[in-house]
Amino acid sequence: MKAIILSSFLLLFGLKMVAQSKFTVGGLVRSKEKQAIIGANLTFVSRSNTFSTSTDSIGSYSIKLPPDFYNIEIRNVGFVSQYLKNTISNKTSLDVILERERGLLKEVIVVTNSKKPLSISSGNRLSFIPEKLSSIPSLMGVPDVIKLLQLTPGVQNSGDANGYLYVRGSDPGHNLMLYAETPIYGMAHLLGVFPFYNGDHIKEVLFDKSNSDARNGGRLSATVSILTNKKVPTKFSAKGNLGLIASQATLAIPISTTMGLYLSARKTYIDEIVGPLFNSSKSNENSDVKGLKYSFGDSNLTFIAALTKKHLFTVDAFVSGDILRITDSNLALNSNLKWSNTTISPSWQYLVSKGIIMTNSLYYTRYENRLYMEQATVQMNIASYVKDLGFSNSIKYSINEIPFETGLQYIIHELLPQKIEVSNLSMNATNQQAEIFKANSLALYTSAKPRLFDKVSAEIGFRVNYYSSDKGKTNYLHLEPRILLNYLPQINTSFFASYTRQNQYLNLITTSSVGIPTDFWVASSDGIPTQFSNEFSLGYSQKFKREFDFSLNTFYRTMNNLIEYPYGVTQFNEITTFKNDIVVGKGESYGLEWMLKKDNGKFTGWLSYTLSWANRKFDALNDGDHFYAKYDRRHNLALVGTFDLNLKWNFGITQIFSSGNRFTLPTSWYFINNNPVKEYGKYNNAQMPNYIRTDLSVNYYFIKTREKESALIFSVFNTFNIENPIYTVLNVAIDEDKQKIEVIPERKTLYSILPSVSWRFKF
Repeated sequence: MKAIILSSFLLLFGLKMVAQSKFTVGGLVRSKEKQAIIGANLTFVSRSNTFSTSTDSIGSYSIKLPPDFYNIEIRNVGFVSQYLKNTISNKTSLDVILERERGLLKEVIVVTNSKKPLSISSGNRLSFIPEKLSSIPSLMGVPDVIKLLQLTPGVQNSGDANGYLYVRGSDPGHNLMLYAETPIYGMAHLLGVFPFYNGDHIKEVLFDKSNSDARNGGRLSATVSILTNKKVPTKFSAKGNLGLIASQATLAIPISTTMGLYLSARKTYIDEIVGPLFNSSKSNENSDVKGLKYSFGDSNLTFIAALTKKHLFTVDAFVSGDILRITDSNLALNSNLKWSNTTISPSWQYLVSKGIIMTNSLYYTRYENRLYMEQATVQMNIASYVKDLGFSNSIKYSINEIPFETGLQYIIHELLPQKIEVSNLSMNATNQQAEIFKANSLALYTSAKPRLFDKVSAEIGFRVNYYSSDKGKTNYLHLEPRILLNYLPQINTSFFASYTRQNQYLNLITTSSVGIPTDFWVASSDGIPTQFSNEFSLGYSQKFKREFDFSLNTFYRTMNNLIEYPYGVTQFNEITTFKNDIVVGKGESYGLEWMLKKDNGKFTGWLSYTLSWANRKFDALNDGDHFYAKYDRRHNLALVGTFDLNLKWNFGITQIFSSGNRFTLPTSWYFINNNPVKEYGKYNNAQMPNYIRTDLSVNYYFIKTREKESALIFSVFNTFNIENPIYTVLNVAIDEDKQKIEVIPERKTLYSILPSVSWRFKF
């Protein structure tokens, strides 16, 4: 407790506190079903001041206000905002009931309690409820968290064959993916076609592009936090989706009045269908996905026990497994690729006293992939894994009406980047890269949300990281300041400025240009430096007539010690070590983002646009000159809309346009002993065609109530059958009669138009 008080006074130093007579206003915020609404935001606006607070884990709030007349706004994601007027002249009890809405994306409103508010931070943080986005077109008729995020500003479209996130010019491994506060290292199913997360098991998704919360660390870019339901089910219920090639179901099972669990499962049955689908492009010869069999399954479990009014115990678990088989008789090829995720995370939340909440969590996470290839007389096995055992403790409290959060996080890492075994070659041994990395990381953090001036508030955070590795006795100690300033001139208008410093100790090495999970993780150690970044961002947001929200943001990010691995999946040189194979450089990205969003009425949706640049500089690449990053897409435009015709019919559309990603094209060819040899010029000197895609959906509801639903979902992916190539192959054509050699580029596509139909149910 002494450490908490000391860190609190350090952050409070220099803040002028003005005492005045106040009255306590408090109460409960609930839904019509009498469920407590956690994190609801209440804003009290008088003629001269603005005050804000939020509800705690039981839906309760309390705030001290000077006597005055107030306009009161109560908001929470997934609910219709409520507006009240009240004169505060003595101690007041004010309970609020909120109605649920069909709304789309909602900006996260970051607030403090009492007189220390933070305003809307629309430029950096978004949240959404997957269940509320079921009308948006998707390939399988179910919400896809990753695809939805790719429709928001600052997130690059990754194309058809990739399930990664590219945020503000960063690499995919720079994002922290959390499922129930547990890191997820394997982030996609095959080619990004299937949603990685079961949307029916998810309560809410939080997305922070700048990672400005001191609680989160270990990555250079964004944080995606997947939250599960923490409400004890009161009765049995089921919901799910039955499709042509995949199905899913989620059960809510009450055990007692204080205990219950949620179970979810998904399974594909596409071996007989996926071949025709993946070869349904305009020219089948452009599809390289032949002789393919693929399947995956996953399951989720959330157990909840409200032991007492002060103790909440939960356990979250997630297991997924994929297997891909490819055979080609022409090439005498037989290959199998398996990858899987396993996580489990028990958590205990304790209400120490009013206004003080302590949370302790323990988690285990493991991701592994294994590739077996047999071609002619050559056999090869490549294995990789990363696993963590972690513990976290956090305490939320207030001092002088300033909310604080202080905590620690400790993680034991173990990584096997690549274990390569090759037989039937001149060498028959395990590659030297089969060494295991072990590391430990400890983080201490404190954040506060003070009000600096009348209409200016802040979120100030400090994070201290200590990292040690068993390779080369590597030890690092880093300080990460985080600051977010908000100016709220009016209740519907806000401006923000933020700065974030971050360090990353585990690095993702990408070896495939498409969504084949042969990528692997490696830990910082002797010869593998720690990556770090600095980001500055400015933003403005405005709400118009309770229907439209507009946000405009700019950002500038620098990244250092970026890592590239130029050898692809394998490097057979026995005398090399992994640290000698990588190249290290730096990068920068900057851009402008805006979004216009409509939440009410028959037509809802949003329009987003990003103009950005992403550059890299590696001494060992491109002669040390700057070059464009692979996913430097200059323009990204996304339109998302849904239209409710009546109670039975609903329509959805997404329209995507983005510049093509970068790649390296040879500038000339020459032949040695009749074998073609490529000569390359500048790195990433070519660009794929612009990416254009239109998706449509039609939903017909047989039944639609709060507790029951039966609907047919028709969707068409890439409605206008536009071919978006995923890579380019250069073929050499030799005409011996004319003594002519011609290089013919061939663009490879995964698929074109893909219709689907599914049945969604809830009872």
